Amino acid sequence: MARSDHLFRSEQFTQRRFTGADVMVLLGVAVLMYLGARLAIRAPAVIKGPDISLAPAALPTYALFSTGRMLAAYILSFLFTLVYGYAAAYNRRAEAVLMPLLDVLQSVPILSFLPVVLLSLSAVLPLGIAAELASIVLIFTSQAWNMTFAWYQSLTTIPVALREASSIFRFNRWVRLKTLELPFGANSLIWNSMMSWAGGWFFLMAAEIFTVGQRDFRLPGLGAYLSEAARQGDMQAILMGLGTLVLVIVALDQFVWRPLLAWSERFKLEMVESDNPPTSWFYNLLRSSRLVEGLSERVWRPLSERLDGWLIRRLPPLQMTESGEGRPAWPTYLLMAVLVAGLLYGAYRAGLMLLGLPLTQWGWVGAGVLATLLRVIAALVIALAWTIPVGVAIGTNERLARWLQPVVQVTASVPATALFPVVLLALISTPGGLGVAAVLLMLLGTQWYLLFNVIAGAAAIPQDLKYTAALLGLSRWERWRTLILPALFPFIVTGAITASGGAWNASIVAEHIQFAGQSYYTTGVGALIARATADGNYALLLAATLSMVLTVVVINRVFWRQLYRLAEDRFRME
Repeated sequence: MARSDHLFRSEQFTQRRFTGADVMVLLGVAVLMYLGARLAIRAPAVIKGPDISLAPAALPTYALFSTGRMLAAYILSFLFTLVYGYAAAYNRRAEAVLMPLLDVLQSVPILSFLPVVLLSLSAVLPLGIAAELASIVLIFTSQAWNMTFAWYQSLTTIPVALREASSIFRFNRWVRLKTLELPFGANSLIWNSMMSWAGGWFFLMAAEIFTVGQRDFRLPGLGAYLSEAARQGDMQAILMGLGTLVLVIVALDQFVWRPLLAWSERFKLEMVESDNPPTSWFYNLLRSSRLVEGLSERVWRPLSERLDGWLIRRLPPLQMTESGEGRPAWPTYLLMAVLVAGLLYGAYRAGLMLLGLPLTQWGWVGAGVLATLLRVIAALVIALAWTIPVGVAIGTNERLARWLQPVVQVTASVPATALFPVVLLALISTPGGLGVAAVLLMLLGTQWYLLFNVIAGAAAIPQDLKYTAALLGLSRWERWRTLILPALFPFIVTGAITASGGAWNASIVAEHIQFAGQSYYTTGVGALIARATADGNYALLLAATLSMVLTVVVINRVFWRQLYRLAEDRFRME
C-alpha cells in the first residue's frame, strides 16, 4: 500500500467527527438492546440457579470450569480480532463503519449488556445452555476490544518499505499475514492477550453469578465462588478463592505467556540483538525436547506446508493498493435498504420506551453521566502518572521484567471486585466515602490496560536506537523526549482508549456495592445501571446505557481519534 494512500485513509477517518455510519451504529446498538429487553420480558419470571459450595474441595473443579470459559471466550476474541482488525485496516469503506462500531462496542458496559443477553437467551434456549453462552459472550466482550485496537494499530503502523516489499514479491493475503503482519504484531498481541485474560478474570464474578429481580443465574466457577463468599461476608472463603485464582494465573504465566514472549523476541524489528531478551525455562525445555522436535518435523511442518501450498494456489497475489473502492452491486443496496428500514422501526420502538421514562429519571441520568465522567478522568490521570515510568522500566529491563512481570500479571488478574467490599468498609466512614472508593476500583479496572500497552511499546523499541541514544550522550530527559515517549505514543493511545472504556465498565460495580446483605451506592450512571438491572427497570437501563455509550463515543471521536491520527502520521517506526 502506498504511503500517500494510507495517509489519505488515516486523515479521512480521523478528521471526521460524526457521519451516517456513526448514527447507524448507535441506532443499531439501541435496537439490539430494545429487542433484548423485549425478549427478557418473556423470560421465566422466577429462576433459581444451583447452589454454590464454599467448601475448599470444590475449588479445583470450579477453577477448571472458569478456565474453560475463559479459553472459549479468548478463542472467539482472537478470531474476531484477526478478521475485524484486518478488514478495518485494509478496506476504506469497511473502516468507515467498523472503527465507529468498535468505539461503540468497547464502550457498551458489560454489566448493562449482561441482563439483556442472559434473559433473551433464556427465553429461547434451555437455562443451562443460555447461562453458559451468556457467560462466554460477556467474557468475550471484556477481552476482544483491546486486542482488536492493538491489532489494528499494528497493521496501520507497519513500515511502508515492508508493505511495498510484500507487494513486489507478490505475496497473497495468507503469506503476508503469516510472514509480515502476525510477526510484526506478535509482541503487542501477546501483551494485550495477557491483558484480555486479566480483564476476563476481573469480570468473572459478574459473568458467573447474576441476579435480575427474581431471576438468579449461577454457574459453578471461581467467579461464582468469590461472589457468593463476598455476599456471605466469608473472608476465609474469599482468601481461599483468591489463592486458587492466583495459582491458576501463575501457572498460565509460566506455561503460556512467558514462553510466548520468549518466542516472539525473534520478530522484533531491529538490527541489533537485545542485551537481555526475555527467557522462559518452559520454552527452553520445549526447544530441547526430542519429542517436540519429532512432532514438529513429522506432523506440524508437513501440515503447515500443505496448508501454505493450498492457500497459495487459491488466493491471488495482492495489488499494490487495497482501497476497497469497488462499486457495490444492487443486492448490496437492497440489503442496506432493508437494514436501514429495520433500524428505523427498531429505533422508533426503542424511542417509545424511552419516552415513557419520567423527566426526573432523565435528570438522574444526566447527573450520573457527569459524575462518572469526572471519576473516569481522575482514574485515567492517576493511571498515566504511574504506568508510563513503571511500564518503561519493565519493558526495557529484562532482569526487572523477569521478577515484576509475574507480579503484575497476578495483580492485574485478581478481581478487584472480590476485595473491594473490604476496602469499602475501610473507606465508607472517610470524607468522600464511596465516591473515593469508586475512583479506586475504576483505577484498578483501568490501569492494567495502560501498563500492558506501555510494556509492549517499551519492549518494541529497537536496540540500535537505544545504542544510538547512548552514543549521543543524551540526558535522561532528552532520551525520554526524543526516543521513549515518541516510540510509546501509539501504544499509550491504544491503551488509553481501552482503559477509558474499562473505567466506564468498572463504574457499574464501583458505584453500587452489595456486601453482607447491605447495599451501598453513590451518584453515577454506573449505579443507575446496576439499580435499574436489579429492579428490572428496562427503560431506565436503556436510557442510562445509551447515555454512557454516546458519551464515550463523543469523547473517542473528539479527543482520542485525533491522537490516533497523530500516532499514525508522526510516530511510526520507519
